[in-house]
Amino acid sequence: MDLCLTLLLICLCSLGTTNAEVAEDHSIPLISLNTSQPIEEGESQGTPEPTTLNKTTVTATSDLPTANKTSPDEEKGDSCQAISRSPDTKQTITAAIQRLGMQLLQNLETTPEQPNVIISPLSISLALSQLALGAKNETEELLMYHLHENSVPCYHESLRHVLMQLRNSDVQIATRMFLRQGFKGKQEFVNESLRYYDSEPAIVESLQQINEWVENATEGKMMDFLSFLPPNLLLMLINAVYFKGEWKARFDPNFTSKGVFYLDDLHLVDVDMMDDTKHQLSLLMDSELEAQVARFPFTKDMSLLVIMPESGRVNVSLLSSHLNISNLYERLPKERAVQVKVPKFKLEYSQELQEVLTKLGLGEVFLNPNLGGIADGPLLVSSVMHKSGMEINEDGARAAAATTTIISRASNPIFHLSQPFFFVLMDDVTHIPIFMGVINNPNPGAPVLQRGDVGSKDKKQSILPKLTHPD
Repeated sequence: MDLCLTLLLICLCSLGTTNAEVAEDHSIPLISLNTSQPIEEGESQGTPEPTTLNKTTVTATSDLPTANKTSPDEEKGDSCQAISRSPDTKQTITAAIQRLGMQLLQNLETTPEQPNVIISPLSISLALSQLALGAKNETEELLMYHLHENSVPCYHESLRHVLMQLRNSDVQIATRMFLRQGFKGKQEFVNESLRYYDSEPAIVESLQQINEWVENATEGKMMDFLSFLPPNLLLMLINAVYFKGEWKARFDPNFTSKGVFYLDDLHLVDVDMMDDTKHQLSLLMDSELEAQVARFPFTKDMSLLVIMPESGRVNVSLLSSHLNISNLYERLPKERAVQVKVPKFKLEYSQELQEVLTKLGLGEVFLNPNLGGIADGPLLVSSVMHKSGMEINEDGARAAAATTTIISRASNPIFHLSQPFFFVLMDDVTHIPIFMGVINNPNPGAPVLQRGDVGSKDKKQSILPKLTHPD
C-alpha cells in the first residue's frame, strides 16, 4: 500500500539576520492599486503626524539644535532596534506563529464540502497584529497575549524585521488599508500601520477593487476573494501572502501516473501521483509522533515539511501535543536518495474565523473591543475572513493566502417583526400564559402583494452608501 502524504505546512527554515535588515529605511515593495486617496479631503499626507514606537510618542525635532546626548525616546528606539534584531526575538516570534497555527488547526473542523484545511498562520498573525496597533487597554493586552503571550518587547518593530527577511525569500507579502468614503481614522494609527506593516490607505470604491488587489498581490493565484462588501464597513485591514518555489530536485512529468490515495482503512481516491525512485530529501521516523517526517527542499531557503502518521489519519489534537516544529526540523538528517510518491493537487480553503478565534479566547474582539487607537466612538470587528490555496506539481509549489479584518461601527441590535410569529403574553412572576397565539397576517383586510412589487424603486440602491456624517 502506498503511504499517503498529508501536507501540513510550509516550514520557514531560516530566520537569521540578513543584509537587507541592516538598511533601516529598506523599501518594501507593495503591489500598486489604483490611486490611493487621503483619509480626509484636504488632509496632507506629505508631513506625517508624530508616530509611535510601542505606544511611546516620538516627535520630530529637525528644527531643534543638535545635541550630543541622546534623548530618552532615542534610547528607547535604539533599544527596540537591538531587541528586534535579536535571534532570540525572532525565534520567539517564530514559535508564536507556529503556536497560533496549531491552535487554529485544532479548532477548524473539516466538512464534506471542505475536507482539507489550508491556512497561513503568517497571514492571520499579520492581520491580528495590525489590528492590535489600533487596540487599547484590555483589548490590546488580549491580542498581544494570543499573538505572543506577551513575551516579545517592541513586538511590532520585531515582526517588521521578520517580514523584511521573508520578503528576501520566495515569499511576497502585501498589505493595504481600505477606508469607507467619509470615515476618518486617527492619523497615528495610519502612520504606524504604514511604518510597521507598509499598509497604505485607500478609499473603498467597489468589491472589484478589493478582489483585484488580492488577485494582483497573489500573482493571479487567488481570485474572487470576497463575495460581497458588508454595508456597515468602515475600515478593512487586508493582507496577502504569496509563495512560489521550485523543487531543489524536480519530478519528471513522464513518470507521473494514476495512483491511489488512502482516505482511511476502507476508502481511497484516484490521484495523479508524481514518482521518483531517487529523490533527494531528508527523511526521519519519529517514534514519539508515530509518524514519518520528510523535508522537501526548494531552491531557496524554503522547504515543505510533511508529517505522515503511521495510522493513516491525521489527528491534529494528538499530534500537536507532541509536536515542536523547530525541534523536529533540527533533528532531520542529511538529504539522501529516497523512493517517493507525491500526489499532485490544487486545493482552496476559505473560512470566516470569528467562531474559531472566539474559541481561542478572542471573543471580546467581536463583542465589545476597545479600538480607540483607530477612531473615536464604539467600533467592533465584524469579520475576519481568511482564504488560502496551494498547488503542488512536478516543478514545485505555489501557495497564496489573504486575510481581511472588517471593522464597523458598533450599533444596537436590529429586530424587525415583519413575518409570521408566535406570541405569549406572560405573567413574569408565575409564568402563567395569559394569552398566546400565532400571527400570520396583522392586517387581514389589506390587499396581498407580490414580494417583487414592494420596494422596487429602491433596488438600485448602493450596497455601500457614502457616509455624510461619519459618527
